[in-house]
Amino acid sequence: MNRTQTRWRKLVIAVALVTGGLVLMTAGSGRSLPFAAAQEGSFIGTPVTPREFEVDLRLLPTVPAWEPGDPIIGSPGQEPPQPEIGSASSETDGAPAADPLPQPAQPGLASTTDSDLASPILNFDGIFTGVRPPDTVGDVGPDHYISARNSQFQIFDKQATTLSGPTNLNCLFRGTIDCSVMPGETDICALNEGPFGGIGGDGDPDVKYDPLADRWLISQFVAFTNQCIAVSMTPDPVAGGWFTYSYPAPGDTWVLNDYPKFGVWPDGYYMGTNDGFGSGHAWAFDRENMLLGNPAGFVRFPTGGPFMLPSDLDGPTAPPSGAPNVFAGFVDGAPDRLELVEFHVDFDTPALSTFTPLPDLPTAAFDSLLCGGGFRGPPCIPQLGTAQMLETLRSVLMYRLQYRNFGTHETLVVNHSVDVDGTDRAGVRWYELRKVGGAWIIFQQGTHSPDTTHRWMGSAAMDKFGNIALGYSISDATMFPGIAYAGRLSTDPPGTMPQPEVIALAGGAPQTLPGPNPARWGDYSAMSVDPADDCTFWYTSEYIPFAGAPPATHIVSFKFLTCPTQVSIDIKPGGVPNSIKLSSQGVIPVAILTNADFDATSVDPATVCFGDAETPAERDCTEAHGKGHIEDVDGDGDLDLVLHYETQQTGIDPGDTEACLTGTTFDGQAVEGCDSVRTL
Repeated sequence: MNRTQTRWRKLVIAVALVTGGLVLMTAGSGRSLPFAAAQEGSFIGTPVTPREFEVDLRLLPTVPAWEPGDPIIGSPGQEPPQPEIGSASSETDGAPAADPLPQPAQPGLASTTDSDLASPILNFDGIFTGVRPPDTVGDVGPDHYISARNSQFQIFDKQATTLSGPTNLNCLFRGTIDCSVMPGETDICALNEGPFGGIGGDGDPDVKYDPLADRWLISQFVAFTNQCIAVSMTPDPVAGGWFTYSYPAPGDTWVLNDYPKFGVWPDGYYMGTNDGFGSGHAWAFDRENMLLGNPAGFVRFPTGGPFMLPSDLDGPTAPPSGAPNVFAGFVDGAPDRLELVEFHVDFDTPALSTFTPLPDLPTAAFDSLLCGGGFRGPPCIPQLGTAQMLETLRSVLMYRLQYRNFGTHETLVVNHSVDVDGTDRAGVRWYELRKVGGAWIIFQQGTHSPDTTHRWMGSAAMDKFGNIALGYSISDATMFPGIAYAGRLSTDPPGTMPQPEVIALAGGAPQTLPGPNPARWGDYSAMSVDPADDCTFWYTSEYIPFAGAPPATHIVSFKFLTCPTQVSIDIKPGGVPNSIKLSSQGVIPVAILTNADFDATSVDPATVCFGDAETPAERDCTEAHGKGHIEDVDGDGDLDLVLHYETQQTGIDPGDTEACLTGTTFDGQAVEGCDSVRTL
């Protein structure tokens, strides 16, 4: 077994306050890093009192887009020591000559006309600055999408209109309307200017929408001595104000906090960090008090092995009461496996917090040693128009570890990069884990590599129907690095990603950047699921827009055709308050309305069902006249679709206040709409 990827300790670690430390100097940084003694034990952080930043973010200064002639700046990032690669390394023992799970091209799904995965809904650029790598990340809420990168953030509405920014991340922590540093300032998060000054901070940002609280979290680090966390005071991230926390409290022992990745959970905001190849920490921040703007601490454990991702909640259903957050990492070893640990935090009595290893989950064999191993892997991704190749960051699970509770079962979805065929061709190994009242199992796994092109730096998520979308970077010697996504329906054969790949954005040029490490691509991308319908995906990653440019941010939204388009309907057109006499032997007219976003005449009447809002199975799926008719029922000049359903077949019950309609368009897109009713 590789010494850099030691096995988890099979015990429950109880919290013990660590007060000792040693000092490490990072190369070139000049910063002193107080480490927990021997990187062992666990730590209870002193509660930090937040600042309150109650300023409309639209008033803050914005960062102009990069232009030719502007500087290109390398942001900080840990350069860990390379692992031993050789006969003693588990990463070479039994490495498969070819991945047993590569997915061949699907000849029956050769075009998007045969696919259930739709073309992009929105496809737009985000922040564009001279900082590299960009580390693009973002999340979506009911009314906003927040994008971040090194070291700015930007807030959009759901139509891709900018509401605020791009703004330097450190502005949130300064408390001034012009983003200036106040005289006598001592807060490290406020003073954080980035490695060369004036770039918004050291970066490694993360953005989370908290669906349980309808709030937002934005974070960046100070490399590698502080974690800066902002939590919105209200659901409005633009004008509602922010609580800002600067960790650690003075005197607390710290550890190197590279590559911080967050997860939302009912009892905490959890974070995984890397502090060297094969070494990491797991953190839990006091979410309850942070949402209130109260002093809030943290509990930290060493992982005892490599970097681990925390699970991150999606969907309307919370985890079972008291369920611990699950952290996951992968080991390329003997056997290849996923390793899970349950983190239970107790902020009432922090010493009762536990970090409990679970049984290993052996995977299908994989080889993560793209181009010879190392933390990011030597460069091996080719690009059109240059001999410069790109790195893959092959050594860690890719953001994020998405959690979803379906009631009947719980799921975790995650991915990492692998060598598909033994020739250093990058592909994406993905997993769906399930728990049905017992232990976690690998329910399905696959390696997405439908042709000879390289695919890496993925992010995956599952919608409310169990469909999975996977976004990633794509490149080879015949193309510039671009952004693509693929997917699978819950009904597709297990272990496959057969819905045809969609190229969301073709790159405009190769990455040929000056300065140190020109091969370094980004460190992560982000796939999110829109809580408004729980089935529209939002994906952000990077590309090079033109020759000589640094990486630009790009954002795309899309969905499967099974994700319903919300349509406007009018029950008993012209009638208010839509009274329905339940004893009637007649029919109920229902109009699907055309508007600027939807053509009602595209709906196939034969697919429409109408009736009870709560019990779709009771709805009437037979149009009373067999076809419906086209008419402008609302006088707006657009043609609407009018359908009729027998009152007795709709399933509408006494006291119901709403009735709903579902169907599909002639090209297979699901539609859904509801209207109020009054039963008589």
